[in-house]
Amino acid sequence: MPNSKSYLFHTEDEAREYFYSKGWTDGLPVVPPTPERVSRFISHINRKPEEIVGTEPVKGKNITIEKIAINSVMAGCAPEYFPFVVGIVEAILEPEFNLHGITASTMGAAPLSIVSGPLAKKIGINGGISAFGPGHRANATIGRAIRLIIINATGSQSGEIDKATLGHAGKYTWVIAENNALVSWTNLGEDRGNKENSDSVTVFAGLSPIQVSNHSSNNPQGILRSFRDALFAIGPNQGEVVIVLCPEHARHLASRKWGKSEIKDYLYQISQRTDDEWNQDILAENNARLLPGQTPPESGTTHTTLSPDSFTIIVAGGLAGAFSVVIPLWVSGVSSQSVTKPIKTHR
Repeated sequence: MPNSKSYLFHTEDEAREYFYSKGWTDGLPVVPPTPERVSRFISHINRKPEEIVGTEPVKGKNITIEKIAINSVMAGCAPEYFPFVVGIVEAILEPEFNLHGITASTMGAAPLSIVSGPLAKKIGINGGISAFGPGHRANATIGRAIRLIIINATGSQSGEIDKATLGHAGKYTWVIAENNALVSWTNLGEDRGNKENSDSVTVFAGLSPIQVSNHSSNNPQGILRSFRDALFAIGPNQGEVVIVLCPEHARHLASRKWGKSEIKDYLYQISQRTDDEWNQDILAENNARLLPGQTPPESGTTHTTLSPDSFTIIVAGGLAGAFSVVIPLWVSGVSSQSVTKPIKTHR
């Protein structure tokens, strides 16, 4: 783990090359974490550099405010982003998130951070056009800081602890805000018990998104039936699934007085099949199980999720284009639970 006070270089290019040679990057150039830059970041929260934010439970690595700041500087964050990085780190270090499991697994999950509240817009976290795409510094660098912390502060370099067979692009950076401009639904933070207009972040162990397209329906049933195949593709008995509705789909649903509860109930209802049908899809010829815990009972009907509340509903994306996504979670959303944390700043 690099220390902001231990290395002297003649040029920043020399520092970048050295960091790359030591495996302290994600493969992209980093900003050298000088003591002045690190101190500027820490000044945006009311906490001491040596304070331990949490401990990676398997290897016992303590993660301090200073280590988080060093990696945030390296990632290219602006200082005002730092409270968000700290909040995400607090979330991923909770035992129920199972950071070591999702990092070491061949399944290739990545921390997906969804930011709720007014401060996200103020500092420029994008939840609109191309929410999962490039071009927005806050999204790109906050998520990148989390990956660098996982690499450097927990020792989870690719090919060592990180054993993902394929991985996905979210392992570089995966942070978005919500976009509830066209609907009056509560945001995710409020759904998880935070006060209205407060700032929070919820972190999920996300697998690759599955895009769902429906430009022909404007009624709730027609829109949501488009999700059936994507839900069947991820297998039965999921503990949690993230549904990201684009504003166009969300607007049609809200205009018919459907809220998150009605959406969850309907998705649960339509994503059930007989166990014979599930068996045909998820069992190989030798009856090998696809994933631990996913083999359905011998007879009857099984749903994609354990209950309607296993669906997490958010709105994000641009106002044009009827494209939503289903995001399955690591090991069926059972072995890693999502975690919500408040964003704390004294500015």
